[in-house]
Amino acid sequence: MSDEENSKNTKLTRKTGFYYSFLTLVLLFCLLQIGFGAILNISKTISYRAKISTLTKIRDLAEERNKELKQDIKRFSTMSSLEGIARNNLKMAGEDEVLVIINQPQTETKTKTKSKRKKRSNNAGNS
Repeated sequence: MSDEENSKNTKLTRKTGFYYSFLTLVLLFCLLQIGFGAILNISKTISYRAKISTLTKIRDLAEERNKELKQDIKRFSTMSSLEGIARNNLKMAGEDEVLVIINQPQTETKTKTKSKRKKRSNNAGNS
């Protein structure tokens, strides 16, 4: 009986040894998965925080620009500024005003420069 008991004990110890080895491998695999997951999560967290900081900077700049544009709208929407734009750019006059536009003769200067260019090109062709 002792041989049978010894063989049963050795079989039992082999089974439990294999079982413990298998469980150890499964636990190591789980630990590796947890480690890789933690590393990936940390790297994603860092990249998301960097993105958030750049987006907040862009948002702050956009809000600042928006405030400036609102101030410009307020400035340009007053009657005096609209009158100034109409007078200068659109050549308009007020109700009790007469608009006088004096044109400077610029055609003479253009024709003089054109004739000088023609003379130069003719002289270059004759040489």
